[in-house]
Amino acid sequence: MIKYIALYKRPADADDFDEKYFGSHLPLIEKTPGLLRQEIAHVTRTYVPGFLGEAEPYLIAELYFESEAAMKAAFKSPEWQAGGANLTEIGGMDLVAMFAAEIKEEQ
Repeated sequence: MIKYIALYKRPADADDFDEKYFGSHLPLIEKTPGLLRQEIAHVTRTYVPGFLGEAEPYLIAELYFESEAAMKAAFKSPEWQAGGANLTEIGGMDLVAMFAAEIKEEQ
């Protein structure tokens, strides 16, 4: 299994960002083919201040896919493309760092 992680820094207007993120962005992402589940969390505390430089972490989105191939196929879908366009419209692209991480099964 693999997950796509989006780490957002704190926006200037958090309430406005949340309204747009949860109101328009997530409904688009939920339609992505191959998406098994997603977890969205607001960061409530930073235990190592300064690790991310001046950026204060705000929101973490974790999207799970069966495999890297499934994730890559999802990224090519019209649903994912619509989500990306929406994120640009709501100003999120200036706030986010994105990663992929392979989930290790217990040994």
